[in-house]
Amino acid sequence: MTTSQNSTGDYVENGWGKVADAFRANFDANPGEVGAACSVYVDGRPVVDLWAGLADREANRPWAEDTIALVASTTKGATAICAHMLVQRGLLDLNAPVTKYWPEFGANGKEEISVRWVLSHQAGLPIVDGPLTFEEACAWDPVIRALEAQKPLWKPGTEHIYHAATFGYLVGEIVRRITGKSLGTFFADEVAGPLGLSAWIGLPEEHEPRVARIEYAAPFTLEEMTAGLIEMTGLDADTVNAWMTALWTPGSPAALAGTLGGAFDPTTDINALRAYRAAEIPAGNMLTDARSLARMYAATVSDVDGVRLLDPATVRQATEVHTDKTPMHGLPSGLDLPADRTFNMSLGFWRACPPMPLAGPGSFGHPGAGGSIGFADPDAGVGFGYITNLWSYRVGEPRATNLATAVRSCLG
Repeated sequence: MTTSQNSTGDYVENGWGKVADAFRANFDANPGEVGAACSVYVDGRPVVDLWAGLADREANRPWAEDTIALVASTTKGATAICAHMLVQRGLLDLNAPVTKYWPEFGANGKEEISVRWVLSHQAGLPIVDGPLTFEEACAWDPVIRALEAQKPLWKPGTEHIYHAATFGYLVGEIVRRITGKSLGTFFADEVAGPLGLSAWIGLPEEHEPRVARIEYAAPFTLEEMTAGLIEMTGLDADTVNAWMTALWTPGSPAALAGTLGGAFDPTTDINALRAYRAAEIPAGNMLTDARSLARMYAATVSDVDGVRLLDPATVRQATEVHTDKTPMHGLPSGLDLPADRTFNMSLGFWRACPPMPLAGPGSFGHPGAGGSIGFADPDAGVGFGYITNLWSYRVGEPRATNLATAVRSCLG
């Protein structure tokens, strides 16, 4: 294949050309890709492996076969996989209180919070009162102490909202208490190692030269975001405006969730810092290639070179939607936001829904800020990965959607 960029690579099996066409079209769009990669597995084997463009436009460095990129909240899918592997082994009970594994967690009204509520963003802990510094966030333990002291924002299990940063620390500490390993180490030993992945939650310094340099697309206005949500969700303008007003005003829990008590300053590009990439931030700092994302998800629904991470029963349990059972926190009384139009979350995974149809109704995975995504479809045996270094925060960002649409078309 050819694109308008400097470097291309491809492996495309017969019958999968539409994915290559969509990948190429993403480069020619406005704004077009700087560099990107896409991979698809079916029944445990690769059928698409594409990369193209520039890993660093400033240095004119081509995107190579081994280029890796930061995938933001796509990391959460890998973290959830680790937790469900422990469930599958009988070491983690979804219905048990977190205090069974982490006794200190129970302070300040948290003694009844279940593992299930943590994984489904219903624990009431989307923010940390703080203050926390960036160095403390990278050090792990200070965040754990802060979460132990934190009071839930609502009665746990009765509401939900996206735990943008705290999700990784909460799940990661549960994994550490059970296994004695940090989340990044468990992922390396139990997922990345057996599958031969180029994927890290806590990047060793020797792999820094492989990292793609992030660029940011032009910002959008609140009006553009609102219009995008109306189009993407199919909700009416009054509902979307009420939703935006309630949840995204300065100082709201949703607006503060990503700052982790001030540790992640939104005016600082922490993604560019070696210290951030070296730390273990299981909600947001995995670095990987698309091939590894696809291979990881493929191994949740099929054997991949003799490795299978999750059995079918575990997948069914892990992918039951939970946010359709509780209201979103912070909404005015009477405002109805259907989960399948807004936040269709199971136990750590987004489920396919009209705004994000993935490969089909049984699909599950996790997107990341900027555009990356990984997902699996148990019915089609698909594992999918897409990464990019042009981060765009447009609502309804079309690049991954275009590729997923092409996958569905190829499946027939």
